[in-house]
Amino acid sequence: MKRLDGKLTEEKVFKDPVHRYIHVNDELIWELIGTKEFQRLRRIRQLGTTFLTFHGAEHTRFNHSLGVYEVMRRMVENLQKKSEWDPDERLVCLASALLHDVGHGPFSHSFEKVFHMDHEKWTRHIILGDTEINAVLQKMGKDFPTKVANVIAKTYDNKLLVSLISSQIDADRMDYLLRDAFYTGVSYGQFDMERLLRVMRPMEDQAVFKHSGMHAVEDYIMSRYQMYWQVYFHPVTRSAEVILSKILHRAKELLADDYPFKITPTHFKSMFNDHVTLKDYLKLDESIILYYFQAWEEEDDPILSDLCLRFMNRRLFKYVECDPGKQMVIWPELKQLFEKIGLNPDYYLVIDSSSDLPYDFYRPGEKDKDERVPIHLLMPNGELKELSRQSDVVEAISGKKRTDHKLYFPKDLLEDESTFPEEKRRIMSLLMSQEG
Repeated sequence: MKRLDGKLTEEKVFKDPVHRYIHVNDELIWELIGTKEFQRLRRIRQLGTTFLTFHGAEHTRFNHSLGVYEVMRRMVENLQKKSEWDPDERLVCLASALLHDVGHGPFSHSFEKVFHMDHEKWTRHIILGDTEINAVLQKMGKDFPTKVANVIAKTYDNKLLVSLISSQIDADRMDYLLRDAFYTGVSYGQFDMERLLRVMRPMEDQAVFKHSGMHAVEDYIMSRYQMYWQVYFHPVTRSAEVILSKILHRAKELLADDYPFKITPTHFKSMFNDHVTLKDYLKLDESIILYYFQAWEEEDDPILSDLCLRFMNRRLFKYVECDPGKQMVIWPELKQLFEKIGLNPDYYLVIDSSSDLPYDFYRPGEKDKDERVPIHLLMPNGELKELSRQSDVVEAISGKKRTDHKLYFPKDLLEDESTFPEEKRRIMSLLMSQEG
């Protein structure tokens, strides 16, 4: 078997709107891109339901994965000039960056919540299982797929390499902030990536940044903060996610009750029964999901039909800001009123919460150390200083978790007072009291 540690006879180039060009010189990377498991990512959007809010957000996990590879390629190119970098790790690094998201399912995080799945686990299954990707990686040596899987699992021996793809400032985040900002048409996610790469320095366990580049790091942290609240947690996107998850929950419930589907959810059966094989999982993409949603518009079950019509035609739920304390007081009456007017509150009255921690660092005695490795600055005298101890901007948001709660409901049905007018007015009154 020919090893894939050589160079292509001619460089392959992908034209990219974010990085201008994505350069591929390695046989290994070129063959991985051509595998069917990687090509599947063309059929999975990077931002799930966000296209219903920002119409340009049609980019895919394929775009993003190539972008992360390119950022990593540039990182490695810079780091190879430093004595601390081990050149034998180069292809492990590039393959891990390229494949880090290969286990994502359709509509990504919404899909994971419904089926209690972890895309990183599926990524490792794909890398280590009976797949084209595994066959390509095996050409580098029997232990090479395990090395790549361990990087993604954050268990690889070389912690510097792990930090480049999974930390508070890594190749993954750098690409998705710039890419998502570009495709949604917003300016929040912009930061000076070239400057960050120039001031990055390898240490034993992680990459650090020269103190002179602190403002570029600050800019990156604030860009991430703004993108989460202006794009990723946008209330319209969340409304679409609520409806998407309720469709899947309803289909699962109906299947368990032996409901006679006009279009049987064949692709979902193993998901609903918690017996998902790798083959089943890899058959799922967003074109399959949307096929079922469109077909289910004609189902006799009124809830499934209505929810699918809403999702496919962007007739989304409205929302009010929700105070958890007030909500607990009015919740019993709200549920009772919804049931009286013929709306199942399990599907038509939904609380959704979002929270983000823009930057934090591990403190002794706390859990989740690996998730909060701090960003360090390399001072002129060679000392390392934690970012928030040097930056007033980052200190102001460090460790501050922001959370909001929204209550989603079908306002269009409540405004139709041809039936149950008094009950619907009372419901609207209760809902509006949340915002007071």
